[in-house]
Amino acid sequence: MKSNASAVLCAVLFAAAAPGWAQESKSAPLAKQLVSELDAGKIDSIAAKDPSNQDVYLGALYIKGFQLLVISNKYAVPAALDGRLSKKEYRDLYIDLNSSPPNNRVFVEDLGADGLKAKREENQPFDSVEINGARTMFDSDWKKQKLSEEDYLKTFSAADDRYAQILTALLAQLKKGS
Repeated sequence: MKSNASAVLCAVLFAAAAPGWAQESKSAPLAKQLVSELDAGKIDSIAAKDPSNQDVYLGALYIKGFQLLVISNKYAVPAALDGRLSKKEYRDLYIDLNSSPPNNRVFVEDLGADGLKAKREENQPFDSVEINGARTMFDSDWKKQKLSEEDYLKTFSAADDRYAQILTALLAQLKKGS
């Protein structure tokens, strides 16, 4: 009986000491919803203006059953992207954003198209994010990336927050009739 109580206490202490590992990401339910709606609409891309910054455009490319590639970036010729938005040329807008300079870019590679995960499951692909030219791989190996565990989890939290904001805006665009 004493060993069971010790095991339970250790599990509770471990969970309390590693809150970043235990919680589900904010982006997970949103990514799943976006993928579901893209599947239902039989489309593989969506784009929108960022509602919090009208100089920033958002785009997503969905590779069915595999990954969701999402980008946020400024563009040198906003009128060109406004035209693409009005014509619903979402894939072309995504490509334009991807070819823009990376100094304002957020690029998310969501392998599994199921939201960001801080902890990589064994023998599974991992997510990554590039923010303003700095790439972080969420492969649970923060030491290889010259990060502390705390910095790794902070980077994950910030990336997950931004990804959730982008997904929310893209979902709103889809609801407007894409």
